[in-house]
Amino acid sequence: MASVIKLSYHKRLFIVIIVFLWSVVFCFIGFQYMREQQYKSDFLSAQLQLYNRHLLEVVEEGLSYEEYIMTHNKPFDELRVTIITLSGAVVYDNILSIDSLDNHRERPEVVQAMKNGSSYHIGRQSASDGREYFYSATKGERVIVRTAIPYSSSLQELLKADWTFLTIMIVISSFMSVVAYFITRHIGMTIERVNYYEAEQEKSRLKRQLTNNINHELKTPVASMQVCLETLLSGINLSEDKKMELIERCYANNERLRRLLNDVSLITRLEDGSQLISKEPVVINNIINEIADELEIMPEEERMTLNIDFNEQVVIDGNTSLIGSVFRNLTENAIAYSGGKNIYISLIKNNDAECYIRFEDDGRGVDEEQLPRLFERFYRVDKGRSRQMGGTGLGLAIVKHAVQFHGGNVSVTNRAEGGLRFEFSLKK
Repeated sequence: MASVIKLSYHKRLFIVIIVFLWSVVFCFIGFQYMREQQYKSDFLSAQLQLYNRHLLEVVEEGLSYEEYIMTHNKPFDELRVTIITLSGAVVYDNILSIDSLDNHRERPEVVQAMKNGSSYHIGRQSASDGREYFYSATKGERVIVRTAIPYSSSLQELLKADWTFLTIMIVISSFMSVVAYFITRHIGMTIERVNYYEAEQEKSRLKRQLTNNINHELKTPVASMQVCLETLLSGINLSEDKKMELIERCYANNERLRRLLNDVSLITRLEDGSQLISKEPVVINNIINEIADELEIMPEEERMTLNIDFNEQVVIDGNTSLIGSVFRNLTENAIAYSGGKNIYISLIKNNDAECYIRFEDDGRGVDEEQLPRLFERFYRVDKGRSRQMGGTGLGLAIVKHAVQFHGGNVSVTNRAEGGLRFEFSLKK
């Protein structure tokens, strides 16, 4: 599996700022580039329009427009001048023979000039001589005067946007990017230090709470064992049955202490050294089958019927012991506290990334206000009964940590028909 690269806070912040900054810069550069091109095109067209209007005045006054075109200075060299009737017929062209020219009514600049009085068109290829021109057309009362400049390198240079300002913008933005890196690095490292300090404080608080809870949980079995042992060592004449009862009570409390220490060790290992826990391919079906076999050998009065609905084999990259602890703790929890007769384990969804599993019992369930606290360490719905059953109060906390170790989440709800429903995911 490919490793996931986790970026630090300041790097994520820097990337967000840079993406935003350069998006704004490129949008502005694009807008400025188009606006400058538009300005230069408008300026060029204005010069041609001025010439067009003078020529229109000559035409409208009935003077010789050919003489005007030949004798008066043109705004640009190689200027092509065309006079077109309102019906589109070409009556004059200073470059091409009018016999070779077709009707110009559908030319884009002529169409727009007919609508708006004037228009220009950039870089259209002439249908007459195949050259590209910058066209500018002006409509009069009887004719349309159109002037055109060949699209040469000099014209391209004239219409090209000035990159001086745009280059300055890029240089300034690059400098701002460097400054933003150091600013976000300082801010990010400060935030990371604060987060690390708060995380350490929270971890320390949880450890103190865990230690206090452990001390509290140890007192009852230790005190019970001490009373039993003191009674046995006091020399009081006791029957063999009474002695055996005291010894069995010591053994039961010792077993409870052993389970408590094992559970505490497992949670500590999950929190502090999860990166050291090995992983291997784990077949979930095999673990569930082991749970089924363990239920079969239990006394009938303690046994619950296991109903399995796994329609395919599920394999994840995980820790066999931890996955087993998830199912065993849920099973032991159902047997000890649900009061039900059946356990249901179902595969809800299975894909290449993860699987979703549902674990249910048909028991009494718990009050809704207690559901959010079920995964807390040492939380018990019925404290007296839980201790009597030998529970450590860490079973569901282990379930939560083991699921999270495998990249998943676990939730619990009451079933409508009675009992608890645990749903959890496991990343593959």
